[in-house]
Amino acid sequence: MKYSNKNIEIATLIEENRRLIYKVVNSYCTDVNEQEDLIQEIIFQIINSYQNFDHKVKTTTWMYKIAFNVAISHYRKTNNRKKYFAEMPSKVVTIEETYNHEMDEKVKMLRQFIQEFDPLNKAILIMYLDGNSHTEISKVVGISVSNVGTKIGRIKKQLQKKFKK
Repeated sequence: MKYSNKNIEIATLIEENRRLIYKVVNSYCTDVNEQEDLIQEIIFQIINSYQNFDHKVKTTTWMYKIAFNVAISHYRKTNNRKKYFAEMPSKVVTIEETYNHEMDEKVKMLRQFIQEFDPLNKAILIMYLDGNSHTEISKVVGISVSNVGTKIGRIKKQLQKKFKK
């Protein structure tokens, strides 16, 4: 099988930015099987949209935008499906926690707090924690730079309150 330079370039981009994809996926869903499906869907969308990729834009900005759009769509579909399903009693099935037990307690708390945010604030927080500028965040989530700053300020206040408890 022959691979083109384009295929190798896409595969390299995905490999170099796999942590970005994992961060988004882990923030929007906790079920391991759903996470695998979501990762595949994000990668599929990255490959599909690569031909339209504007190389003037940072690669991470483009990938975040795709990852968040796919994750938010998945999140909405999942929440919509939950209306039609009843929860199983907890004693019927026991699922082992997959947390790294050596992980710092504050990081565990932060992950838990991130799960509580709405999709937009979750996206902003993930990108902010990853060191992205307000401008980059603005491009990905589609709000003004000043609005990003305001939302980050509010998110920080919420997190401070939660960590004090």
